[in-house]
Amino acid sequence: MSITLAAEDLHLTQSAVSRQVRTLEEMLGVKLLVRGHRSISLTEEGERLFRCGDEAIRQLQDVIGTIHVGLAARPVTIVSSIGVAGLWLVPRLNDLLRRHPNVDVRISAGNELSDLRSEEFDLAIRYCPPEAVSQEATRLFGETVAPVAHPSQGVRILETPKDLEAQVLLEFDGEYRPWLRWNEWLAKQGWGEARPKAFLRFNQYDQTVQAAIAGQGIALGRLELLGLALADGRLTTVKVPQPGPVTSHAYWLIRTSSAPRSEVEAVVQWIKEEASSTTV
Repeated sequence: MSITLAAEDLHLTQSAVSRQVRTLEEMLGVKLLVRGHRSISLTEEGERLFRCGDEAIRQLQDVIGTIHVGLAARPVTIVSSIGVAGLWLVPRLNDLLRRHPNVDVRISAGNELSDLRSEEFDLAIRYCPPEAVSQEATRLFGETVAPVAHPSQGVRILETPKDLEAQVLLEFDGEYRPWLRWNEWLAKQGWGEARPKAFLRFNQYDQTVQAAIAGQGIALGRLELLGLALADGRLTTVKVPQPGPVTSHAYWLIRTSSAPRSEVEAVVQWIKEEASSTTV
C-alpha cells in the first residue's frame, strides 16, 4: 500500500505509477484506491480486482516455473505403492546412484491408482493379477507370503494353536486379501479357534513390517519385498505346519512411453536386474 515502493519495484517514477492507476480507474469507471495523507487503501472494487489479479499472477508464475523445470533435465519419476517404495525400491537406490550418478530420480509413493497417461510419470510398479495389466507390462516378481518375526522373539516355528497364546500377531488392515489375513492363515492350519495374545493392526504395510523388525510381534511377510531384511537378519521366517492362501498377484513394471528417454531406459534396466535377483 505504497506508491513509492511500487515505483521502486517497477523502476518507474511515482507519478508514472499514479498515472497508470488513474488510467485504469478511468477505464473501469470506479475508484480503486482511496488516497489519504501519505497513505492509500483499496476500495471494495480495488480489493476485488487485487485478489483476482494477484491469483492470476501467481498461477502464471507457477506455470512458467513448471515450463522452466520441464526444459531442464527432468528426473525419472517412478510411481509405486508406499510399501513397494519403502521396502523394495528405496533401500536399493544407492546401487542405482552408483551405477548412474547423473540420473535424477523422483519416487512418487501412494496407494491411490494414478493416471499413468499423465506426463508427470515415467514408470510405475503395480501390484495386481496378470489380467489387470497390458501386454506391454513387464513382470518383475511374484508374491510369496510367510510369517516373519525379529530373531529376538525366539519364534522359529508354530506347531500348535497353543503356541499362539504368547504371541502378538501384526495385521495389515488394508484392502482385504486372504493371503495377507491372519484369520485365513489360521483357518488353513485348522486353528480357527486359536487365540493369540493380542493383535496389532496397521493401515500401511510398511508399518506392519517395521513393527515386526522392532520385535513387536509376528507379521505375514511378503518375502520378495523383505529380501534385504531377511538377508541381514532383521527378520526371519516362522514355520507353520501348512502353507497359507496363495495368490496370482505379482509386481509389474509399466512404462508411460513407448519411446522413453535414455535415462528412463537406464532405470528400467536397473529395475529389471534388481528384480531378477529378488528371490525367496
